[in-house]
Amino acid sequence: MTLSRFRYIAVEGPIGAGKTTLARRLAEQLEAELVLEQPGENPFLARFYEDMPRYALSTQLFFLMQRAGQLRELSQPSLFRGGSVADFLFDKDPLFAHLTLVGDELALYQKVFDSLKPQAPRPDLVIYLQAKVETLVERVRRRGIGYERPISAEYLAALADAYGNFFHHYDAAPLMVVNSERLNFAERRQDFDVLVERLAAMRGRREYFNLA
Repeated sequence: MTLSRFRYIAVEGPIGAGKTTLARRLAEQLEAELVLEQPGENPFLARFYEDMPRYALSTQLFFLMQRAGQLRELSQPSLFRGGSVADFLFDKDPLFAHLTLVGDELALYQKVFDSLKPQAPRPDLVIYLQAKVETLVERVRRRGIGYERPISAEYLAALADAYGNFFHHYDAAPLMVVNSERLNFAERRQDFDVLVERLAAMRGRREYFNLA
């Protein structure tokens, strides 16, 4: 079996897990359309990391509308469209909101999300990348993106826990849970090739990959 049976793949994981790198590799391998989050376009993001309570709602709503717009075209059938690989899963968007919003702001966010969710297509495969909090912190610091500098280890720990809880219960699409601790998709082609083999052989609704 090959990956071609997965027409729409979503790669997910907390900040620093390596989802964008893997999504790029998969899109190149499959000659598929690449759909990436665009955090640099969010005018509130840098201020959010400096003052989360103040800018959480505006930051989250911007991302929500952005992601919905990116995925809207994928829900329209086309004879000429090939496969697609995204570095985000629309269904997990509320995860961030529940970490940073409360009360009326959370209720407003949820109302907007519920109105947009039916427009988002369901992936044929979701890949969830896991890593230890220490690894996430080190990767975020190493890549040196300016607006990410204020991100605390405590926030990354809370985010990793939220991701773990979300995907523990996720069953809307086939799911491959990948321990990315020892994987380097950017620099080691063999790591990517081994994962692709596992994905191509996937038969169950939920499987696990851990490079020993």
